Amino acid sequence: MKITDHLKNANGKRLFSIEIIPPTKGTGIEDLYKNIDPLMEFKPPFIDVTTSREEYIYLDKGNGLMERKITRMRPGTLGICAAIQHKYNVDTVPHVLCGGFTKEETEYLLVDCMYLGIENVMALRGDAMKGQQYFEPTIGGHKNATDLVCQMNDLGRGKYLHDENFSDENNKFCIGVAGYPEKHIEAPSMNYDLKWLKQKVDAGADYVVTQMFFDNEKFIDFVKSAREIGINVPIIPGIKPVATKKQLQLLPQVFKIDLPEDLISAIENAKDNAAVKQIGIEWTINQCRELLNFGVPVLHFYSMGKSDNIKKIARELF
Repeated sequence: MKITDHLKNANGKRLFSIEIIPPTKGTGIEDLYKNIDPLMEFKPPFIDVTTSREEYIYLDKGNGLMERKITRMRPGTLGICAAIQHKYNVDTVPHVLCGGFTKEETEYLLVDCMYLGIENVMALRGDAMKGQQYFEPTIGGHKNATDLVCQMNDLGRGKYLHDENFSDENNKFCIGVAGYPEKHIEAPSMNYDLKWLKQKVDAGADYVVTQMFFDNEKFIDFVKSAREIGINVPIIPGIKPVATKKQLQLLPQVFKIDLPEDLISAIENAKDNAAVKQIGIEWTINQCRELLNFGVPVLHFYSMGKSDNIKKIARELF
């Protein structure tokens, strides 16, 4: 079922969803199941599965020579989506990136989604490769998520890259895109960033999932501003409970977000990471209650491969 249909059919019921990351190469899927299993009592209608960007590694060839190779540390997104759908009978949302994929490779992936009965996809530009200062489009690939959304819609209508005629298929994907309550790092202003978001929606995106945030006022202002410029698709908040003291520096550095002063102070004064995890749980519960009162369609949690704190949060809300 499409994400938009899940939202329409909720009839006021609170919905819970999660995003997971594939395990590293050589790791079995059972560890992933162990983190999903405890959350199934909350009946998530869908689960997102991220896609890793390719990166360079250097192999020692001897005699002081190094060989540069491209690898992916967390492959298997589509296989994991299929496995989750089979095991849990839950819809999955594979993340599809511009970076690292040609248009042809993207087409093959989307065709595989159709074969597997995967109706939902998340269209993302992706980050720059490790070691690159700025995002550089892959040769033969898309330069931004708007173009990727266009290809997804074309293929859903039966229009393929190199076929002259449309097929009779009608496999319209339900397409999600990213939104940034504190704006994308590359955007010169929030208004500029919102214009880019509207382009993605105008190109055919069906819903928005936001970057994580910790200040609800920023999310609420983001939603109101989006509505004012004509973005009328569902906007789903992305939520991440703080779990360690290190995240006080790591989250702003990696995701370019701010943390509220009250949360910063509580984490700084916590005696250990166990105390920080409890602070994160309590903060997120309050944050989610405010978001539900605001009327968000889904609470979408970034699990990062962990489920114990999210389970405690969900038990207070669902």
